[in-house]
Amino acid sequence: MAYQQGSRTGQKAGTVELIVRLGQYLSLMGALMLLTACDRQEGADAMLIDYQQRISNVLDFEAPAPSSPPNIPRFPDREERLFEIPETRLGMLDVYALRECRIISLVAERNSQLGKVAAASQHWLYELELWRRLQHCWNSSATQRLDAEDRERLLHLLQSKTEQLPKVSWNALFDSSEWVSSFSRASAPMSPDEMASLGDDLAALAYLRHVVLNQYNPAWNPESGHLEAHLQTLQQQPLTARLLRSLLLVSQRLNELSQAMETHLADRPICYQGHPNPRAETLHNVFIKFFIGEVQAYLANLDRQSRTWLGAIDSLLDAYSVSRPSVTAYRLSWLSLDTPAAPWQQFHAATQRHVELWQRIWRSCGMMPGEKDPAGG
Repeated sequence: MAYQQGSRTGQKAGTVELIVRLGQYLSLMGALMLLTACDRQEGADAMLIDYQQRISNVLDFEAPAPSSPPNIPRFPDREERLFEIPETRLGMLDVYALRECRIISLVAERNSQLGKVAAASQHWLYELELWRRLQHCWNSSATQRLDAEDRERLLHLLQSKTEQLPKVSWNALFDSSEWVSSFSRASAPMSPDEMASLGDDLAALAYLRHVVLNQYNPAWNPESGHLEAHLQTLQQQPLTARLLRSLLLVSQRLNELSQAMETHLADRPICYQGHPNPRAETLHNVFIKFFIGEVQAYLANLDRQSRTWLGAIDSLLDAYSVSRPSVTAYRLSWLSLDTPAAPWQQFHAATQRHVELWQRIWRSCGMMPGEKDPAGG
């Protein structure tokens, strides 16, 4: 009985502990939900929703119910975005036979424990140095001192490494956590006060492009420290994802408001016969203060930064002579400046629609800047 009584006491204690933990969990979830709600009321979305509400108040219609913009897709999985490169196997006697090519220490370094776990970027530097030594050896007098079999082995190895090098350099970028993190779905739109210079990030992309274009250039010497530093810059924030989310958010909010305004004004024009009125004047004041003063500044910065950043990515990827189908598809659908359904073109379509709507309104009220009042005023 003592054993059973103790068991019941333990069950009661366990139940109390479970209730306490459940209460703590619910409190934590409540706090997280509150923080999430606060986050949705800050930054660019708060500015755009406030703009929607102010316009709807003046025009006397119900503000659009803000819906979530489309999510950005996951970046292609590792096996989808990387090239499978067969490992080159050489026996020690084969490597020794090519000792005048100065590859023995390089191969030994690659086969060491550190070499086997090196980052993809470091593996590319190894493959580049190996290719350069083989290329130099083939074009030197050392070739003449090799017998026919070893000369054929050197040529085969050089051809194999020459063919693999573009794929190795591709993998160096697309297998780096720094590059992949730029496309992370765990990201948020850029806020108005974050629209700053992209200097360091653009310098990183420019360096990576320079690396790809000059990998066959014997006059250029790569530096591991510079390469890793520029990759590290890209890891500071998921910049690509944040700009894409910003484009999607703006497109969503502007289209919501444009649709609501077009529907309302089709039945209740704000002006008649080109004459302004007090409501038009109030609307104009709100337009100047909130669209011109706040929203348009954000749109202009977003346009400039996203065009510059996506253009730099485009230039980097164009530098490669190879690509993977999944990356090409992602690039066309999400990173392109030309694809009509891509975020940047959708952003421009939404912006143009909204600006042209305002132009029609001010023209109908005789308040279009630079145009004469139709009534002769």
